[in-house]
Amino acid sequence: MKKLLIAGIILLGMIGVAKADAQKVINTLAGAPEKLQNHIQAEIAEAKAYQKNSWADAKAQLLRLKAKFIKDQ
Repeated sequence: MKKLLIAGIILLGMIGVAKADAQKVINTLAGAPEKLQNHIQAEIAEAKAYQKNSWADAKAQLLRLKAKFIKDQ
């Protein structure tokens, strides 16, 4: 009888945890598209910033290279 009571308490505890976890999972899945969109937008912004800096650096390097080999007369 004592084992049955303990098993029942454990089962009720697991059901309560499962309900809480299920709601958490549902909320997480419901927010996934927004999180994905935010992540993609952040990655695009980061890529644009990197490309802007990279192109500016390449332009500066090219100007320095030209200055070494092409002297104004």
